[in-house]
Amino acid sequence: MTVLSFDKDGVDVVYQSTEFRIERALIEEATESDYKTVTDHEVLKLVEPNPDLTGEPRLIGDILDA
Repeated sequence: MTVLSFDKDGVDVVYQSTEFRIERALIEEATESDYKTVTDHEVLKLVEPNPDLTGEPRLIGDILDA
């Protein structure tokens, strides 16, 4: 299971027992979108080769405002 923790500067990730950070600029470059308009599903696709995309995708902007 992959765990994503979002903040205004990027995402802390735990993937296969490895913890790392993806900076906001890297996410924007990889998705060619503004950070707040990227979804959690899009970030998960950057981390996992074949993610289990259950539930509705959520915008990072909405996650940060919650």
